[in-house]
Amino acid sequence: MLLSLARNNPMAKVIAVTNQKGGVGKTTTAINLAAALAVADMRVLVIDTDAQANCSSGLGVVKGSLNKSIYNALIGEEPLVSLMRDTELENLKLVPADKNLTGAAIEMIELPEREFLLKKLLAPLLSRFDFVLIDSPPSLNILTLNGLVAADSVLIPIQCEYFALEGLTDLFDTLARIRRTFNPDLSIQGILLTMFDERTNLSLQVRDDLISHFADKVLQTVIPRNVRLAEAPSFGKPALLYDIRSKGAESYIRLAKEILNHEKKGIG
Repeated sequence: MLLSLARNNPMAKVIAVTNQKGGVGKTTTAINLAAALAVADMRVLVIDTDAQANCSSGLGVVKGSLNKSIYNALIGEEPLVSLMRDTELENLKLVPADKNLTGAAIEMIELPEREFLLKKLLAPLLSRFDFVLIDSPPSLNILTLNGLVAADSVLIPIQCEYFALEGLTDLFDTLARIRRTFNPDLSIQGILLTMFDERTNLSLQVRDDLISHFADKVLQTVIPRNVRLAEAPSFGKPALLYDIRSKGAESYIRLAKEILNHEKKGIG
């Protein structure tokens, strides 16, 4: 039933995985959600727009091995199709990042329509994929803004910690400004609880507070703290290729199913 989405959807759903705070499981989510969608027979493209390039290395790119990256598309107008790399999963492609992106934020300031560069680069590829996931930097810079302008929706990973609610309120204010100025159709894909430990009162309290404030924007799937999930990037693999029986891998498979069910209802 879920596979029909890939056959009937002519244009990719573009999801920016974004949070202005670092260390919340943003890159882990981009890698593992992409992999889970790919094994569900979705055609998936991951675009790494973070100069740390952790998403790229987590999908098998050896650091320092690239001749070209997303930088060459944003600054040098290289077509994205020429930068796409295969991964271990047949349905999952990657446009990698590298350290050159550190300077891109400064170089892009002088370019015309700088906020729309990624959107324009993506346009020729949208019919080739079912989902495009954009891994954003952990700050609101021009690269993050490009991802949000190019996206249909935002997936927001939130670590279950004390200041989570405060940071989320700031992010929602930012998204409201982006809707007014650049992308009026940008929606919230969902708020994803990460590093969840059901044994602690803090995780439970953060979950309850988020549901109280944001209701149905909070996804049902939660991502637990999981050693195997944390180990997988050092082997350049998504968790489901590193240990598919781990709680981390299973949780991202559930997340993929939840998103696919939501998209199916949206087109049905």
